[in-house]
Amino acid sequence: MADFRMEKDSMGEMKLPTDSLYGATTQRAVENFPVSGLRFSRDFIRTLAAIKSACAEVNQKLGKLDPKIAAAITSASAEVAEGKYDAHFPIDIFQTGSGTSTNMNFNEVAANVANLALGSGVGTKKPVHPNDHVNMGQSSNDIIPTAIHVAAAVMVQEQLLPALKNLRATLQKKSGAFDKIVKTGRTHLQDATPILLGQEFSGYENQVKKGIERVERALTGLCELPVGGTAVGTGINTDAQFGKHVSEVLAKKLRLPFREAENHFEAQASKDACVEMSGALKTVAVSLTKIANDIRWLASGPRCGFAEIILPAVQPGSSIMPGKVNPVIPESLLQVCAQVMGNDLAITLGGQSGSFELNVMMPMMAHNLLQSIQILANGVKMFDTKCAAGIEANTARILETVERSLMLATPLAPVVGYDKAAEISKKAFAQNKTVREVALETLDLSKEQLNEILDPSKMVIPGAGGGGE
Repeated sequence: MADFRMEKDSMGEMKLPTDSLYGATTQRAVENFPVSGLRFSRDFIRTLAAIKSACAEVNQKLGKLDPKIAAAITSASAEVAEGKYDAHFPIDIFQTGSGTSTNMNFNEVAANVANLALGSGVGTKKPVHPNDHVNMGQSSNDIIPTAIHVAAAVMVQEQLLPALKNLRATLQKKSGAFDKIVKTGRTHLQDATPILLGQEFSGYENQVKKGIERVERALTGLCELPVGGTAVGTGINTDAQFGKHVSEVLAKKLRLPFREAENHFEAQASKDACVEMSGALKTVAVSLTKIANDIRWLASGPRCGFAEIILPAVQPGSSIMPGKVNPVIPESLLQVCAQVMGNDLAITLGGQSGSFELNVMMPMMAHNLLQSIQILANGVKMFDTKCAAGIEANTARILETVERSLMLATPLAPVVGYDKAAEISKKAFAQNKTVREVALETLDLSKEQLNEILDPSKMVIPGAGGGGE
């Protein structure tokens, strides 16, 4: 038996692997784009299957598609969505800018699966045709951007937002647990006035909270779908109600407020909603970078660093230094955040590449956007469960550093003046003493008075003291 078969498309004959469920158009793309080895993700293919199924359902209801063919397309799409035919989606991400190759890849696979189920053969295009039936009322130019929007929206709703909300709850819990622990604050990487460890963690929690809000705002834009615009936004070769009905079917099945695009020319010529979501993801990545870096530094040590918090030990940290344990979970998250920021630049460049009625960098934008959502969701979940949830305060170390902080001279300034307080601070540093010890030696104040003035717990109350840096 030959290991290949011949099949025709509009450009002529093509040789295909015998067992392939795709057709000639897909094979041309495989040969044309041997670039990266990167493929569209499972989430994208599953989403494309949901859209094709919805299109078949709507076309049947509109009287455009035979019920038997519609049912076969719907059944084939369901099988594709389950991952049964992932091996038959071989096209590289870096392909035609509209994603036409991948749209046709799906059309050909779905048609062949449907035809096999109906007793026909692979490549016959009968009774189900990849263009006439699976792609009915559609163009790659509206279906691929619709798939990007739907896949991203579903992933944000099902993966990223739950992960961020769980991390926020964890940080909120830690903030409460640490709300009595006074520690040294730091500005410019130098000792500053005291702060509660709980206050510090409340800042992290609020960063995540605001990140959630930013992502939710961007999600609104993704729920507006280009389907129904076909080639250039005019809706040629489709029913005027097609886009509205498909959006309604997807909204019902996927439980998100999908709606037809307000303006199909904007929806297909630009990818601004994707750029907006990527910008929100980048902002979340910036916030998480700050949090993960702080956590790393606060846990540095265990003896020669800050060592104010203790992280869960998850694996040996060195192949040469016995007993060393590194902050590997924050480090992993930092790499995720760097990748998300890099992806955002690529998405931004892609977004500015709308030429007249079509953006021609959609496959690359899709890959980067969906990757950002996925790795950010997974990275946040990892950081939450393997690091943040197990953070403990190193209370003894914190108390020691607070007492030795030279910034304890700050509340002396209103009592003895800024210059005198600065003199005490500098003398304490030069003599390796505490501010309390030098103040007791040089000021006409009793020990009780000094203890009252230099009580760190009174320095963390909002509004207490005065002045800034």
